[in-house]
Amino acid sequence: MFGLADSRPTQAALRFFKERRVNVTFVNLRRKPIAPGELRRFVEQLGAVALLDTEGRPYKDLGLAYMRLGDEEIVERLLANNGLLRLPLVRLGNAFSAGPADATWKVWLAAGKG
Repeated sequence: MFGLADSRPTQAALRFFKERRVNVTFVNLRRKPIAPGELRRFVEQLGAVALLDTEGRPYKDLGLAYMRLGDEEIVERLLANNGLLRLPLVRLGNAFSAGPADATWKVWLAAGKG
């Protein structure tokens, strides 16, 4: 799981998995940025737009709502500014999610992926 320790959605996701006794490897993006290859895996599965936090302050401050960006441009901006990421990013095997996704995580756990 990738996120920020002070992010409410990340805290909620950590609590979700802890309550279900699922061991999680948490990467705090403030200490260690996401690797380009790891980000590409999320982009391949979910698409670059799904990883972009359009509600966050960095998105608005950079004026991205008024720009048309291709996937490559979005990936470059996500790598440069982790504040643009829709957190938490959760990967379980070949399953990926971006942002709060309790229903998706429940399906994963029910399918025995956890």
